[in-house]
Amino acid sequence: MRRWSSPPAQAVVSLLCGFEFLIHLPHYPSITMSDVQVEKAFQKQHGISLINIKKYGVKKASSTRFYKNVGLGIRTPTEAIKGNYIDNKCPFTSDVSIRGRILSGVVASTKMNRTITVRRDYLHYVRKYSRYEKRHRMISAHCSPAFRVDEGDIVTVGQCRPLSKTVRFNVIRIDRKATGAQKQFTKF
Repeated sequence: MRRWSSPPAQAVVSLLCGFEFLIHLPHYPSITMSDVQVEKAFQKQHGISLINIKKYGVKKASSTRFYKNVGLGIRTPTEAIKGNYIDNKCPFTSDVSIRGRILSGVVASTKMNRTITVRRDYLHYVRKYSRYEKRHRMISAHCSPAFRVDEGDIVTVGQCRPLSKTVRFNVIRIDRKATGAQKQFTKF
């Protein structure tokens, strides 16, 4: 199904014989089931009963969406509240809790599906030479669809339960990299 940004007043339909017809369409919904269901298995939020929604008909869309405040002074993104994505590993729309370490680093890779790689640079002291050497660590972190992350962005990640073999952190805040600023010392 096509997703229309605004309801179209008319659409062109072509048949097998090559003729084109102009058809007036009624109000077309901006969100379709195919936009939300992108996995093979049916996706639904925990704690939301689809039977009651279908049976009683819920008027407000916000009452059919589960979201929470993760605490620690982190604001819940607007996309998590008003969005339509379903992510069972998101700290804002699922039962994943943030506890333990809160780290920040630079996004090194966004090639995985809903997972990013964060690079953390630090200095290690070598006693023999009384000098410091540069070192880094790469951390895999789950990135919710509520965030739009690019390589080079500075992100804050929070520790959570193991989400996969290598992922133990979740993105909780994004600080975009400065564009057009003068060259200056940065943390990363």
